[in-house]
Amino acid sequence: MNADSPWPPPDPRDPYGLVALDFDLTPDRVASAYRHGIFPWPDGDAANPIPWVCPARRAILDFTDLHLPKSLRKLQQKSAPLRRTIDTAFEAVIAACAAAPRRGQGGTWIIPPMVAAYTALHRRGAVHSVELWDGPDLVAGLYGVAVAGVFCGESMFTRIDGGSKLCLLHLIEHLRARGSTWIDLQQLTPHFALLGAREISRADFLRRLAAARAAALPLFP
Repeated sequence: MNADSPWPPPDPRDPYGLVALDFDLTPDRVASAYRHGIFPWPDGDAANPIPWVCPARRAILDFTDLHLPKSLRKLQQKSAPLRRTIDTAFEAVIAACAAAPRRGQGGTWIIPPMVAAYTALHRRGAVHSVELWDGPDLVAGLYGVAVAGVFCGESMFTRIDGGSKLCLLHLIEHLRARGSTWIDLQQLTPHFALLGAREISRADFLRRLAAARAAALPLFP
């Protein structure tokens, strides 16, 4: 399947919008999926086929809706000595995201084939990371995909209080400066909701994605 090949429509019976189920995690196919609003969602077992999904509800954050709670504003002020970077330590970030404990989960969906595919796409300039440093130490980070004029967040980790939030704010500042107006968060969490994120329908998301693809904003470097 090349980047222009059509994907089947999501299964209307599946709450997650299942599109395909296979082991094909090649970088080209991953990039194609994001261009069509689809992403892989492994169950954490590399022996099982990969579900490719396009959920009926999609979490996004319009930058005009961004809300900074008082505690986060204070954290920003205190974090001035910390250093923010982009695409400086991608492999360390994805490894830390894979190792980060998740509430209610016994393992990680970032299985080795996912790491290999996203690392290859990072080397092509389609996957990016944000890092937060305390001196020489990497204390927080996130990564995501930018292949259709929209940044699609994938995962984040932190080793200090609020570190992943600081990374997200740095990313938003970077994207805003390049004309972007929103970010795809895939799933709505209480953390994202507090920042102003909301869910939209699959149809609305795909319309937004098509408009972003047509505009083709260069989001990085």
